[in-house]
Amino acid sequence: MDFPGTIYSASTWIVPILLAITFHEAAHAYAAWKLGDDTAYRLGRVTFNPLKHVDLFGTILLPALLFLTKAPFLFGWAKPVPVAFGRLGHPRRDMAIVAMAGPLTNVLLAFASAGFLRIVWVLPEAIAPWVVQTLYQSILLNLILAIFNMFPLPPLDGGRVALSILPNALARPFAELERFGFLVLLGIIFLLPMLDRSLGTDLNIFRWFVAIPLAWLMPVFRAIAGAPQ
Repeated sequence: MDFPGTIYSASTWIVPILLAITFHEAAHAYAAWKLGDDTAYRLGRVTFNPLKHVDLFGTILLPALLFLTKAPFLFGWAKPVPVAFGRLGHPRRDMAIVAMAGPLTNVLLAFASAGFLRIVWVLPEAIAPWVVQTLYQSILLNLILAIFNMFPLPPLDGGRVALSILPNALARPFAELERFGFLVLLGIIFLLPMLDRSLGTDLNIFRWFVAIPLAWLMPVFRAIAGAPQ
């Protein structure tokens, strides 16, 4: 194994991952605090300190294992921000605002990364290539997080948004899915593509919902960054 090369490559992911999850979770916490629920604020989650948001297994160990084994994708999670939705001023509306705060923050980080790529030329030549690669990873990662988290399945942010707009008769049974949401998510990511290959059908929901929108968006951000198309 090329350890120097592996460490260099890993370093271009570590900074974007920490920034992406920290800003994502801090945005949830800040939005909930400003809308009436100080649960996350009292737990110190309205902060840009990544240690407050990092989950040892989901943020560090699992992504590192997938990276070192050269898995075709990275997967992980941060500590979820606790929100007492009943304490929000307008629970249904504010639930959606709190949920959307995270993905919108990731989109803003992707824009910021693309903008910084415009001025990389002012940096010393020794570090410019690392910064360029890191910023491109940041664009990619933040867009994936934003799109993926809007998948309409609780406990993902898109599931919260769906709950906020569904009528009560549908919202209650839909909310029950949260107990099994993580298992359903793993099935969508890992099992359906396996069935897809064995059955010869297109069951890759992750590709439909994440890869295709990502392919549409990346040229836009490459243009903002000033990269050739």
